[in-house]
Amino acid sequence: MKNLFLILFTTLLWSGCYSQTDKKTTMESTKKDNPVYSKNDTSKVVLSNDEWNKVLSPEVYYIAREKGTERPFSSKFDTFKEVGTYYCAACGNKLFKSDAKFESTCGWPSFYEPVSKSSIIYTPDNTLGMSRTEVQCGRCKAHLGHVFEDGPPPTGLRYCINGVVLDFEKAKAAEKNYNDNGKTASNS
Repeated sequence: MKNLFLILFTTLLWSGCYSQTDKKTTMESTKKDNPVYSKNDTSKVVLSNDEWNKVLSPEVYYIAREKGTERPFSSKFDTFKEVGTYYCAACGNKLFKSDAKFESTCGWPSFYEPVSKSSIIYTPDNTLGMSRTEVQCGRCKAHLGHVFEDGPPPTGLRYCINGVVLDFEKAKAAEKNYNDNGKTASNS
């Protein structure tokens, strides 16, 4: 019931405030124009909001730097089932593995644990009259979403993450295995 109230409240509060854009175009242009975006570099990123504004799309900037929230059920990652890794769209930091993703029906992509302890920063958030724990990227401090204690085992946590600030890379081993098996099956 608490989740239903939160979804309804958030939907009413934020409905109509966001424009729909081509997320693929936005993400690709963000990576090309962003000199700090790296899936390998783990050094901390410190940029001013003006610098971030120059390298991030308006949608990513709004969520990552202004602590915005995307509309519930609007993210392509909400029901996404590909195998791979989720990264911070602002800096490329590795955040979550797909095997930690679960269907929470809260309207946002949900995970029960991050890739590592250093991939996420936890900060208190008392906005909107609620006491919550905000989660930020451990590399660039981008706002990702919030974590709640109503998730599945083994952690009991639900990382409720804005899909706009996620980037995804399909698992290479799984893709290679699929391609190899597909070729073998079609050749027999």
